[in-house]
Amino acid sequence: MPWKEPGKGDKDPWNSGKQQPPDLEEVFRTVNNRLRAIFGGGDRKDDSGGSSGSAGIFGILLIALLLWAGWNSVHIIDQAEQGIVLRFGAYNRTLLPGINLTFPQPIEDLVIVNISSVRSIEDRGQMFTEDENLVEFIYKVQYRVSSAEDFVFKVRNPEVTVRLAAESALRESVGTNKLDAVLEGGQREAVRIETQRVLQETLDRYQAGIQITEFNLVDVNVPTQVREAYSDVIRAREDRERYIEEARIHVNSVIPDARGQAARILQEAEGYKAATVAKAEGEASRFTLLLNEYKKAPEITRKRLYLQTMESVFSNTNKVLMDADSTGNILYLPLDKLGTGSASGSRKMPPLVTPTIDSKSGKTIGSSRNSRREGRQ
Repeated sequence: MPWKEPGKGDKDPWNSGKQQPPDLEEVFRTVNNRLRAIFGGGDRKDDSGGSSGSAGIFGILLIALLLWAGWNSVHIIDQAEQGIVLRFGAYNRTLLPGINLTFPQPIEDLVIVNISSVRSIEDRGQMFTEDENLVEFIYKVQYRVSSAEDFVFKVRNPEVTVRLAAESALRESVGTNKLDAVLEGGQREAVRIETQRVLQETLDRYQAGIQITEFNLVDVNVPTQVREAYSDVIRAREDRERYIEEARIHVNSVIPDARGQAARILQEAEGYKAATVAKAEGEASRFTLLLNEYKKAPEITRKRLYLQTMESVFSNTNKVLMDADSTGNILYLPLDKLGTGSASGSRKMPPLVTPTIDSKSGKTIGSSRNSRREGRQ
């Protein structure tokens, strides 16, 4: 746009001519007249300009006060929260989730408490066990608000209260257990459960409005200065457990074998006993029968026993006894078989080969069996 146009004068920005800025009093007067028109003052003009200005300021303040009161009286509470209403600093009521109304400040004040979120505290410390050993702990506590009223009014600093109560409960649980029980997995779980129980009882006694959801032992160990020595102790304990297990396996394998052998020996003994008793009873019965026969015919029975005894004796030897003067028998002795007789079979007497006619008596001699029988007689 040109600075100079026909009929519009000079518009040079560095030379505005005779134009002056608007008067501030005039602007304020215009605004004041409009406010009075809004609140029923009309466009009336009088000489009391100060009163008119005071009325306008009062109207502005009244509107601001109404807006501020409405802003401080309407509250929207989320589903996970509860509202604590303080009337002149004292507890009045608890507001549930939703849209709620209160008196504006300073009559009533609202404190919003989140009761659903889980809060956590992590800390560490050194404690003595029952057997006076020092152990280091790193533990973590998770909790949530169970009562908004107690959480706000019963404890001054809930986080510090939970930390101190957790340390006290853990110190009590550790002080009633030995070092091995604290460091081992199964016993450590028992210590954790016991600590959580004592911590919850302590907070309930304080009426802190806090619910412990989880207490975890993040790390449990001995101090660094003695950690290597305690590692040797742990290895020795593991070796002991391994040796005990190996011995138990050996016992479980040897004892059944020994029991089986004992049972077998007992069965063999029972069998030998039964066989010996039966044999003895049979011998006694046979002797009784033989005695009865002996009483009936003593001479015949005695001769028969003698012959049977001699037969059993001579049947087990490889020697041959003969009377060469009384008989003219010709003996056939298989010498190659006498010393190599079968061990399993019974050795038999060699057969007697005799001529058909006796040279002295002229009688015919029977078979070798008959000659053997006559020789025995």
